[in-house]
Amino acid sequence: MSKKVIVIGSGFAGLSSACFLAKDGYDVTILEKNTIAGGRARKFEAQGFVFDMGPSWYWMPEVFENFFNKFGKSVADYYDLVRLDPSYSIFFGKEEVMHVPAKMEELYAMFEQYETGSSAKLKQFLEEAQYKYEVGMNEFVYKPGHSILEFADLRVLKSMFRLQMFTSISKQIRSLFKNEKLIQLLEFPVLFLGATPSNTPALYSLMNFADMSLGTWYPQGGMHKIIEGMVSLAKELGVKIQLDTEVQQIYVPNGHATKVLTSKGEYQADIIVGGADYHHIDQHLLPKRSRNYSTSYWDKRTMAPSSLLFYLGVNKKLNNLEHHNLFFDEDFNQHAIEIYEDPQWPSKPLFYVCCPSKTDTTVAPEGCENVFILVPVAPDLEDTDAMRMKYYNMVMQRLESLTGQSIGDNVIYMRSFAHRDFQKDYHSFKGNAYGLANTLMQTAFLKPKLKNKNVNNLFYTGQLTTPGPGVPPSIISGEVVAREIFKAFKPESK
Repeated sequence: MSKKVIVIGSGFAGLSSACFLAKDGYDVTILEKNTIAGGRARKFEAQGFVFDMGPSWYWMPEVFENFFNKFGKSVADYYDLVRLDPSYSIFFGKEEVMHVPAKMEELYAMFEQYETGSSAKLKQFLEEAQYKYEVGMNEFVYKPGHSILEFADLRVLKSMFRLQMFTSISKQIRSLFKNEKLIQLLEFPVLFLGATPSNTPALYSLMNFADMSLGTWYPQGGMHKIIEGMVSLAKELGVKIQLDTEVQQIYVPNGHATKVLTSKGEYQADIIVGGADYHHIDQHLLPKRSRNYSTSYWDKRTMAPSSLLFYLGVNKKLNNLEHHNLFFDEDFNQHAIEIYEDPQWPSKPLFYVCCPSKTDTTVAPEGCENVFILVPVAPDLEDTDAMRMKYYNMVMQRLESLTGQSIGDNVIYMRSFAHRDFQKDYHSFKGNAYGLANTLMQTAFLKPKLKNKNVNNLFYTGQLTTPGPGVPPSIISGEVVAREIFKAFKPESK
């Protein structure tokens, strides 16, 4: 008989690991606490609007294509991709809106408008970023992160200096560019990694290559179409998915996990993959002797930000908004301090608005707009309805002013989501939205390990372990952990 694998959680990492393990001959069951698969990438529908609950940016399209290719499939078998142009817009003020073009020659011309001579520097910057992307994607992200010895290969050691793993991306960008708007444009992608640019390795300029050279895309129907594709593939491979089934305890007699207790009974297991929140599994599902880390270890981790989210249905078409819109009309540094250094609700937050109905008519009723607003905030804050409404009114006032139109009076549906929802729905540590921050001291082999040192058949995958936060890294994380399981436990029983 094939070895039985229980995967806890059906997010990108859980689905990825399940698919690879099933392909390798394991008997795989996914246990998902919520009523729909997808983890943070779930969807919900209300009054004719279809909302993606979490990720909204589609970068690194080859990661998605490579994933499906490994099963003899293609992205096109599951959803239709379109490239956005402009990729996104940045509002620095009412009369200062930067539309970031998809075409490289137009991008170089835009840089010259802001800073003479900057197009040549951008070419240099993106050439270095491409090298980091190619080496990073081929040499680093697929390493399991067991120890520093994985990086002892001479070729990798030589490249580490060029990869700039131990200098900050802020320092690199500011050595090349002087215009603050261009600096903010180049620094913004690393915010997805959960740390300030001054505390993020320059290695991650690879995100700029992903942004500017590889482009910003959108799967028609919404980001949840990726999840639907992965679920369909998993089922084709024989994976069983049990929804509305919350894991409550992992039994570990003698250092070997044998079964899990759930809200709907017990499941036997030869191998367990934790695709849910790492901290929750480690600290709440395991007996103390079986935990990978102590309480103090987790308390010392630098977590990525949480988010205050608003899902809005608007009963008219809106002007002056693209699919993706960044509002940088207030001081970024102050907002960053209030997230990372002096955690508190921000005084004048930056925010992001996604309006997918600009691209996709299926996500909103005719004549309406689907609007998703995200305010990055520090994790572990007191989250009250009154605080949410305070920020809704603050952000709506600025959104109306900067886009020159009334919006609030036309909102016919609104739902908010913040810390307590992240904790309730995902058992998210401190209510974070993006997992573990990719700081200088939480990179590569310095992340929480993907294998439990006290339980020989318990592994972890997802945004709190290797290779890190984000949708493409989570998909890769599932492949990495499946490969490690295959090395340790052959699929067929003795």
